[in-house]
Amino acid sequence: MQDSTAPARQLGSARHRGTVLWSVVLLTSALVATTLQPVSAQLPVPGNAASNAPAATQIVPRPPEIAASSYILMDAVTGKVIAEQNADVQLPPASLTKIMTAYIAEVEIDNGNMSLDDEVHISEKAWRTQGSKMFVDVDSKVRVEDILRGIIIQSGNDASVAMAEHLAGSEEAFADMMNQHAQRLGMTNSHFMNASGLDTEEAYNIMSARDLAILARATILEHPAHYSIYAEREFTYNGITQPNRNTLLFRDRTIDGMKTGWTTAAGYCLVASGERDGMRLISVVMGTASEDARAAESQKLMTYGFRYFETHKLYDAGQAISEARVWSGREDVVNLGITEEVVATIPRGQAEQLQASLSVEETITAPIAQGQVLGRVEIRLGEELIYQGDVAALQAVERAGFFKRFMDWLTMFFTSLFS
Repeated sequence: MQDSTAPARQLGSARHRGTVLWSVVLLTSALVATTLQPVSAQLPVPGNAASNAPAATQIVPRPPEIAASSYILMDAVTGKVIAEQNADVQLPPASLTKIMTAYIAEVEIDNGNMSLDDEVHISEKAWRTQGSKMFVDVDSKVRVEDILRGIIIQSGNDASVAMAEHLAGSEEAFADMMNQHAQRLGMTNSHFMNASGLDTEEAYNIMSARDLAILARATILEHPAHYSIYAEREFTYNGITQPNRNTLLFRDRTIDGMKTGWTTAAGYCLVASGERDGMRLISVVMGTASEDARAAESQKLMTYGFRYFETHKLYDAGQAISEARVWSGREDVVNLGITEEVVATIPRGQAEQLQASLSVEETITAPIAQGQVLGRVEIRLGEELIYQGDVAALQAVERAGFFKRFMDWLTMFFTSLFS
C-alpha cells in the first residue's frame, strides 16, 4: 500500500533544509559583517616606541643666517628641503659646473659606454684652456680615471674640456648633452654652454642652488661607486700634487664631498655633502665672499640640519602594514604593504607624533595579483603631510570555486541590506 504521507514528509524535509541554509547564510552574513576592513583606518607608524610618558617638546629654531646670494639644505635620501633662500635664482656656478661634467662621465661608465682604463686624447684646445688646471700635456693620452680625478679633485678646466671632447667630439656638443641630462633630472633653472664653468662673453653657464642639490643627489644615489673620489684630499698628476679645494674635508670628518667653485661673477661657491648618524645632507651655497666664508656658511647649514632633523624610516620594503577582506577568493584576506622602503625627514624627537591613515577599496574581489594597488597610505606630523603613497597586495589571491563565490555573493548581498 502506498504511503500517502511521503510527499508531505519530503516537502517538510525540503523546507527544513531551506530554513537551515537560510539561517546559515544570515549567520555568515552577520559574522563577516563584523570583520569587514573599513574604508579608512588609523595605523601605528613602525619605529614609534610605545610609551606612557608624555612626549617631550622638540623646539626647532629657524635656520641660521647665511651670508650667501642663495643657498639650500637638502636631505640626500628623501630629497626633503630643510632650509633654503633664493634657491631658484639663476646664478653663474663657476666650477660647480664640473659636477655635471663628472656626472655624465659616471653615467657613461656605469652604462658600459666607457671604461676607467680608456685613454683620453688631450687636444690643443683642452691644453690651452685657462684657469685651474690638471696640467695634462698636449697630444698625450690620459686614463679616464685620472681625468675624472683631475675634474673632481683638482678642478681642472683642461681635464673638463678633454672629457667633453672624448665623450661628444666637441665641447659644444657636450654642452648639449649637459642640457639634456639637466632636463631629465628636472633641473629647470640650469643652462650649460661649456664643460668647465669658465665665464666668457661667448659661453657661460647658469644654475640654481636647487638644481645643484638635485644634481648632487643624483650623483650620490645613482653612481655611488664613484662618489668616494669627492672625498679624496689630494691628487698627483704629472708630478704635481694639488689639494682638494673643499676645505670642509679637512675640518669635519663627517663631510665627504663635493665641489668648490669661484669666478669673479660667481663669487665663492660650494656644494658639500656629509653623513652623520645615518643621515646624509647636501648643502649648496652660492655667491659668498671668500674661501673661508663658503666653508663657514656651509658648516652652519650642515650643523643645523644634523642637530635638529633626522632621516626616519617609516616602513621596510614589502612590510605588511594591514590586511583587507577579499571576496570570491581562495583566501579571505590579503596582506597590504608598500613595495619600497619609505623614509622621511622629520624634526628630531618627533617620531612618536607621526600619524598614519590607510584608505582601501571598499570591495576587493579576487583574483588579485601580487603588487596590485588596493589603496593609499598617508602619514602626517600635525598638519604637515610627510608621506603619501600606494599600498599593494603583498601576495596573489586566486579566484575561488563556484560555491565559495556564491556564498560570498550572498554574504555581500545580505550585508549590504543590513548595513
